[in-house]
Amino acid sequence: MPNVIRFDAFEVDLKAGQLRKHGTRIRLRDQSFQVLALLLQHPGTVVAREELRRLLWHDDVFVDFDNNLNIVVGRLREALNDSAERPRFIETLPKHGYRFVAPVIQPEQSGDAGPIQRARIVVLPFVNLSGETDHDYFSDAMTNEIITALASLATGRLAVVARTTSMRYKSSHKDAAHIGRELRVDWVVEGAVRHTDGRASVNVQLVRGRDQTHLFARKYEAAVDNAFDLPAHIVQDLVAHLPGMCDEHMVAPLIGPGPPNRAKTLAAYKEFLEGRRIVDTGRPWKILVAKEHMEKALALDPEFADAHDMLAENYWYLGYVGYLPPKQAFAAGIMHAVRALEIDAGRAETHALLGQFHKIREYNWVEVEREMTLALRLNPNSPIVRTRNAVSSLMPRGRVREAADELERALEIDPLSLLARGWLGIMLVLDRRFGRGIEEARKVLDLDPDSFFGHFVLGACFAYQGKFDEAIAEHRKTVELLGDCGGTVGWLGLTLAIAGRNVEAHDLLARLEEKRTTEYVPASSLAWTHLGLREVDAAFEWMDRAVEECDQYLMPIKTYGFLDPIRSDPRYKGLLRKMNLESV
Repeated sequence: MPNVIRFDAFEVDLKAGQLRKHGTRIRLRDQSFQVLALLLQHPGTVVAREELRRLLWHDDVFVDFDNNLNIVVGRLREALNDSAERPRFIETLPKHGYRFVAPVIQPEQSGDAGPIQRARIVVLPFVNLSGETDHDYFSDAMTNEIITALASLATGRLAVVARTTSMRYKSSHKDAAHIGRELRVDWVVEGAVRHTDGRASVNVQLVRGRDQTHLFARKYEAAVDNAFDLPAHIVQDLVAHLPGMCDEHMVAPLIGPGPPNRAKTLAAYKEFLEGRRIVDTGRPWKILVAKEHMEKALALDPEFADAHDMLAENYWYLGYVGYLPPKQAFAAGIMHAVRALEIDAGRAETHALLGQFHKIREYNWVEVEREMTLALRLNPNSPIVRTRNAVSSLMPRGRVREAADELERALEIDPLSLLARGWLGIMLVLDRRFGRGIEEARKVLDLDPDSFFGHFVLGACFAYQGKFDEAIAEHRKTVELLGDCGGTVGWLGLTLAIAGRNVEAHDLLARLEEKRTTEYVPASSLAWTHLGLREVDAAFEWMDRAVEECDQYLMPIKTYGFLDPIRSDPRYKGLLRKMNLESV
């Protein structure tokens, strides 16, 4: 057998006793690893429970064999994100044993089967040396351009930490070595920008993450109007000094005319960055302010593709959360997504965004998948594409385990993303993995104690576990953050009703019904509350309205646990047909 065996996104180093996913080591206890190794050596063949007993325990060791083997295999499945009910990797044959069912790649020569690892690099927020906080946008813009240029290389040899994670270190006093350990990066790019008297100067240095050894440092200067020609040259020099990375074919495309998505004026870029900064805070109730900044950017530069994309995302977000009627929000948003692609057809993230809009337009899953496939082909390393594919293509079709895998891939490049980690928590709830869901929710709240994602996921997990007081408290916090117009209020109503607090649930229903007379409230919020009260006919009436309104909180209809009791009802199947989900 070769030393390294690969399957799906995993590789197993038998000699080193290590399991990796996309090059990142996954912690796995020794006995679970031994079981995996034995199964991989006999793919497609049943490995008997007795054979596993002899492998794991000597004849003179007395244990509760059945229970302990189940625990060992359970830990292995957890590491692989596998399921006994819907196995992708390990199939159980009751009373007989286990069989590895996924395709396995066994390289003919072990020398070709080394770990698939890419050098990881982070570009930290450049420091503004101008002495004027109003010039922060300029240093942020330079950081953004360098990250974009590095990420565009997208080779198998280089992984660039995403901007969302990078910008969390703005004004941080942590040194490069500390950040290197936190993000598990090999290289750190630091820089500073001075913007005075119509001239821009940029100081850049490349530092080895583990010990702060400087590999490269240089100062670049240009007129302010030409400053954004510098990032291509900066990246060219950085790559030339990265060990084993220098390749003229990697950097040649960076030199030349700027990309069509670049702003033509600094004023437009400034509005764009301010709007995106607001979006990055993860505060949906501030999206309307971000939208105003994007509209100002486009008024200054109608051909600014990044601003069109971000404005489209703003509309999508407002419609998804429930701050605007979805059809209204998506009709406005899709125009800007299409315009961004007219300016630059190679925008992977915008193709994925367009796929999200097709989900709303007649629930067109064929177009959704087509756009997501194109986006992944254009940029398989984009955490934004991976997140959008998980949320809008995989989750609605019930493929929540695959969606969780996509989000984990996104987090490899963007580990401090509230959005990706929050959605991962939701996928874990939908997949009934409540312990891990709570872990992810805690991580979100460590990053931001006021993240509605974290409180919502905690509330959902606690509700499924029967911890109703804790669940209600978390859902109240979510409603406090989002307001009644946010679709998560329905989870509060559902949980109140299931907990037997019917008076409060009815009061909530009355408030929502009254509010719907003057503004949009997602129909699902009323449906979930009626369902908790066991008013099934009323729940179906509101779910039918939710389908007609394209209510986005209905998208996990195939995996919501609280819908299990009504799945045999013909009306449930009717909802699936209306959403074109019956056969996908």
